[in-house]
Amino acid sequence: MIKSWSRTLVAASLGLMFTSSVMALDNAHVAITQIVEHPALDAVRQGVQDELLEQGYVLDENLKWSYESAQGSPATAAQIAKKFAGDNPDVIVAIATPSAQAAAASARGIPVIFSAVTDPVAAKLVKGLDQPGAFVTGTSDMSPIAKHLELVLKVVPGAKRIGVIYNPGEANSVSLVELVKLHAAEMNLTVVEGAATKSSDVQTAARSLVGKVDAIYLPTDNTVISALEAVIKVGEQNKIPVISADTESVSRGAVAAQGFNYYDVGRQTGVMVAKVLSGTPTSDIPVEGVEKVELVVNPGAAQRMGIELPSELISMAKTVVK
Repeated sequence: MIKSWSRTLVAASLGLMFTSSVMALDNAHVAITQIVEHPALDAVRQGVQDELLEQGYVLDENLKWSYESAQGSPATAAQIAKKFAGDNPDVIVAIATPSAQAAAASARGIPVIFSAVTDPVAAKLVKGLDQPGAFVTGTSDMSPIAKHLELVLKVVPGAKRIGVIYNPGEANSVSLVELVKLHAAEMNLTVVEGAATKSSDVQTAARSLVGKVDAIYLPTDNTVISALEAVIKVGEQNKIPVISADTESVSRGAVAAQGFNYYDVGRQTGVMVAKVLSGTPTSDIPVEGVEKVELVVNPGAAQRMGIELPSELISMAKTVVK
């Protein structure tokens, strides 16, 4: 297989110019690793694939696509990363922080494009957002925490104490919770933490908040979102509204979310992957954030959790789950 960057060098030496569609005719191997399967991260993966198709990379024609899920296990993520490093693909796409960290540690010079990583600097994936360094770059889904807490107060006016369930072993989640505490203090909100180091701990963490909080806020934590239904059950049984940072969670039973469309995040990531396949070094591709947020609400879920959503909030929503 001729690597696309090798072809770029040959073309340059001959004084020839290739369009991106011509470059796409080379066989490309993209290996994609994902920490766990849940709708938001699955949407990222689909977005990457669809963007590559639009860029001229057709599965099983000029694109080899390898995919592995770590099923929530960082140890498995490390094993997948080592396997992919041995396979020597053109690009490794790593979805979520644990998979990105594992891929960066094992890639041995293979370009790594991460997606849905909250704080890539704190996760030690890149040196800086504008100058990420050699071999690793991607898209960050740093949540607009202040907007999320404002949404909590719109959903539950007068709330004083909010519960936050997260995995303290996930670097992105720790960064988010620190931001929650910072902005909550500015809004006179008290944060009560519920720790869940694995998916089976999520329900216990949710139950630990009963009687202590007015609402539960879920950050974009992969461990928690993969076990969302356990939190929804506790919220419905105890009339505690559950608000999420993940918009996909609303169709699964959360009351509301103001967040990113993760399919669009995947498309944005796919553009970066295509650049690398056409010969652009990762060091020349700055880390990108996601600016656009969408409001999604679920009035039925609100009723099951003992509240009624304000009509003005419903009218502002891009999507109202029936």
